[in-house]
Amino acid sequence: MTDFFKDIPAITYQGADSTNEFAYRHYDPNEMLDGKSMADHLRFAVAYWHSFAWPGGDPFGGPTFERPWFGDTMELAKMKADVAFEMFRILGQPYYCWHDADVRPEGATMAESRSRMEEMTDYLGLKMESTGTKLLWGTANLFSHRRFMAGAATNPDPEVFAYSAATVKYCMDATLKLGGENYVLWGGREGYETLLNTDLKREREQAGSFLCLTVDYAKKIGFKGNILIEPKPQEPTKHQYDYDVATVYGFLKDFGLEKEVKVNIEQGHAILAGHSFEHELATAAALGILGSIDMNRNDYQSGWDTDQFPNSVPEVALAYYEILKNGGFTTGGTNFDAKLRRQSLDPQDLILAHAGAFDICARGYKAAAAMLKDGSLEKAREARYAGWDTPEAKAMLCLSLEEIAERVERDNVQPEPVSGRQERLENIVSRFV
Repeated sequence: MTDFFKDIPAITYQGADSTNEFAYRHYDPNEMLDGKSMADHLRFAVAYWHSFAWPGGDPFGGPTFERPWFGDTMELAKMKADVAFEMFRILGQPYYCWHDADVRPEGATMAESRSRMEEMTDYLGLKMESTGTKLLWGTANLFSHRRFMAGAATNPDPEVFAYSAATVKYCMDATLKLGGENYVLWGGREGYETLLNTDLKREREQAGSFLCLTVDYAKKIGFKGNILIEPKPQEPTKHQYDYDVATVYGFLKDFGLEKEVKVNIEQGHAILAGHSFEHELATAAALGILGSIDMNRNDYQSGWDTDQFPNSVPEVALAYYEILKNGGFTTGGTNFDAKLRRQSLDPQDLILAHAGAFDICARGYKAAAAMLKDGSLEKAREARYAGWDTPEAKAMLCLSLEEIAERVERDNVQPEPVSGRQERLENIVSRFV
């Protein structure tokens, strides 16, 4: 126990009419939906980095948070873990996620960093055992330190590649030991600022080799979870090699990894790529690589990755609709890669930000489930493509252009436009959200 969250009660479900700030109004973890509890459907996870490691800085100003565990000692790292698991107890969420740099201070050498990670892995394991909180996924921070300014796997310096590989190894070892259900690779610096000093072909091949090494090592140590890539466009570099889901899939196909690796999709990154969250989810599902999600939002007026907690039920509902159409989560879940605003200084703010987000997601998830059960959207979609269900239409995909052209002229084909009925479909969605 710590006193950072002193006098903050455990958050419990009290129903939609509750006026208690410290209560769930829509998220009842024990509510059953299609034979599974809401906790098992949503699989909420807290992001260790934004909640406990981020100091509140931005590109124009320094830290605003003054947390008693900020510092570079193992003692403070363990205090941070104590506080984190106290929050997990208050929220009652089933999972959390980390980067290595979030949970252990940097060592003077790789050996010292690894040793510190091993010590913290044991400490986190004891905390997990006492609270029941599980690890959704682990990952390596290969972007914050200045050594990664030109990338990790794609760095022009082979020693940075080697250092990155060694870091991933010990992070995967820690993830396995803690029972992590996935391992994520986020290439925050895997891109370039200018083509004047960049060899695209070489860097892409390095990234492919790095991922192959990671997949091979996961098999070697018996890691049964999913390996996930998190697509990210633009910021912080001008061009990212893992720009969006479609780009990642092309990369995986090129290196024969499309059956080995899936994606962890973040709402904020989807928006930066010029897509909607549901577009990226639907694309991943169609390609068979949908793994897990980071649930946050961007400020649509700022144009950069602001990582805010979700607050739009319609947006969340459309996202979960695509996930439910794909059968729901397996090893994946809903990680809140979201952070407080720089002016939200109080411990209560951290609790309530997550509690509110849980409620938003629960409302959206239940709306998505109701839409899918209602079936109106799927019936309309099936009707729109019904013409392709005829034997003649199916056979056309195997004909030559000459044969198709001959049929068009022979049968005097004169297609007439058919309404897409977008507004009517949007009205259907509005009935549920």
